[in-house]
Amino acid sequence: MPPLPPTSVAPGPSPIVVRGIARTGGRSVAIGGSEDLANVLRDPDAVVWVDVTAPDGVPVTDIAALLDLHPLVTEDIAERNQRAKFEEVDGSIHIVMFSVRYDAGAVDTVEVDLVLGGRSLLTVHDAGFDPFELDQLRRDPSGVLGRGTDYVLYSITDGLVDALFPVMDAIEDQIDELQDEVIRKVTRITLERLFALKRQLISLRRATSPAREIFNQLTNRDLALVSADHVIYFRDVYDHLIRVTDELDNDRDLVAGTLDVYLSTVNNNLSVTMKRLTGVTAVLAGIGAFAGIFGMSEAGSAFAGTEAVGFWLVTGGVFGLALVLAWVLHRIDWI
Repeated sequence: MPPLPPTSVAPGPSPIVVRGIARTGGRSVAIGGSEDLANVLRDPDAVVWVDVTAPDGVPVTDIAALLDLHPLVTEDIAERNQRAKFEEVDGSIHIVMFSVRYDAGAVDTVEVDLVLGGRSLLTVHDAGFDPFELDQLRRDPSGVLGRGTDYVLYSITDGLVDALFPVMDAIEDQIDELQDEVIRKVTRITLERLFALKRQLISLRRATSPAREIFNQLTNRDLALVSADHVIYFRDVYDHLIRVTDELDNDRDLVAGTLDVYLSTVNNNLSVTMKRLTGVTAVLAGIGAFAGIFGMSEAGSAFAGTEAVGFWLVTGGVFGLALVLAWVLHRIDWI
């Protein structure tokens, strides 16, 4: 496997890292900065892939100028606050997708800008993503570039979509765990986790659902920058993305259903509590009624042992009836 291209860090408070690969004269050339890129582009037959790691808001004007990008594309890349989209501008294709990771129980997304030109591919992102670590490019990025910049575009987008499947598996495991918790015992923590999971699914939907239009455009339009032989590869990615969005919709329904079960369980528990309190009240109310009729003035005589036998019969009868009522309520699961 050829070594990774060297990195070039531009000076300043917000550095950017530039690296890439070029194919020129039948050989592979590593790109380690804007100067290397300028030298390679002097060869009219050279094809290049340039990867730029830049923090949010940091423009990549030097690289954009060398690749002759439209100012609107350069501005969108610097803003780094786009939705997934496909845009054809001034002879180039600007695609925005997201790298998605599941880290410590949370979904983390990184915007990835891809600009396909006549003989170049530019990828821009922040430090949370490295395209050279994708399985599709890790073994031989130079060989992938040898098949064309559009094939490199396919490889990166395929890697971004494939990375969604482990995320979906982790979320589905979390949904199963929450469903078990709701059935076993409802707690405030369970409710908080359910709402956090809903937010994660919304974030995933924002990152993935608009991306379907990207591959719809790549596969159904006659694009000069995409080889007809490579369209079938983008269709494969499109199929994978449809699977992801279908699973995402299913997971959203599962979370909504789990939340409904949680609320129903809470209401059922409240009903059971009210039922039991009603049963206890019925038992105590009978005792209290008889005590109120006879009054507390008889208490002294009763404790002194001078009370007539009728008092003890009534008292025993009251408590006997209370015990019978408590037994009946227990049999019908009220207390």
